[in-house]
Amino acid sequence: MTDIRIKLLHLHKLLLDVEHNRYEQVRGQVSNGELLQLVINHDQFAWLHRLSELIVQIDELIYSDEPITSEVIAALIADVQILLTPDEAGNDFAVKYDMALQRNPDMVLAHAEVVTLLATEV
Repeated sequence: MTDIRIKLLHLHKLLLDVEHNRYEQVRGQVSNGELLQLVINHDQFAWLHRLSELIVQIDELIYSDEPITSEVIAALIADVQILLTPDEAGNDFAVKYDMALQRNPDMVLAHAEVVTLLATEV
């Protein structure tokens, strides 16, 4: 689970950078503090919340006193696989994720790393 968490954090950072750049192109430069508030509260960043939530779920599992069952791991992996399925005609995340993959080669590499790791965990 720790390896999945690390790969997802890297992917999340790349997505934040992409969205941050898009925001600044339209509205001008923002400070790190302003960016944090935007990520939490602004509609443009809201689509990333589901990925953030999955990372938090993984953190909770890793640091839980309870043993992690194979069923819980399988369910979480399925959730990540579903979320990270780009689709130009899908839900908001799928569409924006697809656009990010189309525009950024680093995103493609990070996506491939996550998908490959998930395939080995199943």
